[in-house]
Formats: sequence, C-alpha cells, structure tokens
Amino acid sequence: MAQNLEREKLIGMYRKMLEIRLFEEKVFELYGQNLVPGTIHLYAGQEAIAVGVCSNLGKDDYITSTHRGHGHCIAKGADLKRTMAEILGKETGYCKGKGGSMHIADFNIGMLGATAVVGAGLPIAVGAGLSIKLRKTDQIVACFFGEGASNQGTFHESINLASTWKLPVIFVCENNLYAMGTRQSIAMNVENIADRAVAYGIPGVVVDGNDVLAVYEAVQKGVERAKKGEGPTLIECKTYRQKGHSRVDPAKYRPKGEVEEWLARDPIKRLKEKLLQTNTLTKTEIQRIEKEVVTKIEEAVKFAIESPYPSSEEALEDVYA
Repeated sequence: MAQNLEREKLIGMYRKMLEIRLFEEKVFELYGQNLVPGTIHLYAGQEAIAVGVCSNLGKDDYITSTHRGHGHCIAKGADLKRTMAEILGKETGYCKGKGGSMHIADFNIGMLGATAVVGAGLPIAVGAGLSIKLRKTDQIVACFFGEGASNQGTFHESINLASTWKLPVIFVCENNLYAMGTRQSIAMNVENIADRAVAYGIPGVVVDGNDVLAVYEAVQKGVERAKKGEGPTLIECKTYRQKGHSRVDPAKYRPKGEVEEWLARDPIKRLKEKLLQTNTLTKTEIQRIEKEVVTKIEEAVKFAIESPYPSSEEALEDVYA
C-alpha cells in the first residue's frame, strides 16, 4: 500500500513536488521580466499527479506530455538547469533552445516529448507501447493529457488500439475542470472521464489528483496489470491548476469560492502535513529541504540566464522534413 512507503520514498516525493512548484513560480517571475520567449502553461497545483505517476516508473520507462509539461519533465528526472535553459530559449537546453516551454524532450530519461497540440501525446504513447510489446521489454508508458483532450478523436482511437493490443500504457487524465476557459460540464455530458473506459474493456479509475499517495497507489496497480500483459488502465486525477490556462490568462471565469476551496487542498501542503503528523519529518528537516530546493532553483536560473542563445547559423540544424 502507498501509505506504507519507505521513508526515503516519501521524502523524495515531497522534495520533487516542491521542486516543481518553486520551479514554476520562478518561471512565472522570469516571464514577467520578459526573459521567456513565447508563452507558458504552469503546472502549479497539479504536482501530486506527475510525482505520483513517475514515482512508479524507472529511467527506462516512457512518458508523453502536454503543453503543461514542466512538472512531468522534472518528475521523470529532468535536470533543472537544462529544463530552465530550454524554457529561456538557450542552447544549453534540452532541445538547444528550439523547443521552448511546450516541446521539451529527452529520450535518455524516457521523456518522449511535450506537445502543444491537444491530444497529440496519446497516439505517441500507443506507438511506444507497441514498440515495448514487439521488443518484449519490461517497460511502461505513462501518457499525460487533460480532460479537454478526452474529446479528441485521438483519445478514443488510442485507447481502443491500446486495449485491443493489450499494450503497457497508463493513460493519465489530469482533470483540472477547465479546457482553457471552458468548464468540463459545458463540453461533455459525463462527470467522470474514467467512465469512458468501459467502452474499451479496460479499468477506469477516479482518484484525488491532489493526493500524491492516492495517485501513486492507483498507478502502481495499473503498472502491475500492464506488466502481467493485461493491457492499459485509464486513471482520472481530479485536480486544479492554481494559475490561469496560460501566463496571460487571469482566469476570471472561475468562481472565487471554487478557487479558494481548491487552494485549501494544495497537494504540497497536504503531503507536508502528513509527513509531520506521522513523524516522517520534523519541521527542522522540512525547512532544510525547502532551503536546499530554493538553492537548486536559483542555480538553475543562474545557469539558464548565463547560457548563450543558439546562433543564427544553427536555425536549420536538427530540423527534419
């Protein structure tokens, strides 16, 4: 059971969630200083999902991501310095500054790429899952997507194929209630995305996406099922983004009471309280971890700012047609 995880694993989860939150807060700040080209879609508030999922994965396992992908990258083991450099468009970034915030990828850690196209990661995950089956390797694919993507054809096509071929894919729906500014209830006539799993003969599970241990346990069961050759699982994580859809969205369409209710369920605060209540960590130890994470973020920012931009001669390098 997730509740009985060893101490170091729990502490690692807290540290990783904190890294994602402080990283995103710093990106928000840098964008305001005009240091980030393009736009940004922050993951703040959804950290428990990325960490709960990726804590079940090894380096050789794969993930596919979304336009809101910084948290996925960091949870999968991405280097904070190279991630920050990529967001700032620097040549020391994962994609040499050419991918930016929405297109970070690193095959070395199993990060098959973030994509700005809604629902585009689903068929990529199925392709990776098929390659695992053909190569007969003991790997897993975790596919992150939002509830808005569940109305795309790629969602249905991908899950249908993965189910039919019994591929080792965990489909993770991060349901933050709003596809940009459109509330879920306006766009679909189902309360739970996970209920759609029945159409494909696979398990559909709803979990509290702000509870990292609940996410971890649900994914653990999905991984066990996949490794037995029983195919995919659809896991819907109910969560809430703390900022607007993008940096320029004030999110005034969200009721004040709703925002306050979800902010009170902050996933990092909840795990911190649990660690204190169970004597897993003391307040002094938590303060030390927080200080260490702040230092890591500052070092990442320094590295990114001091890194050079790619030269104009490199504009057509690493471009495929």
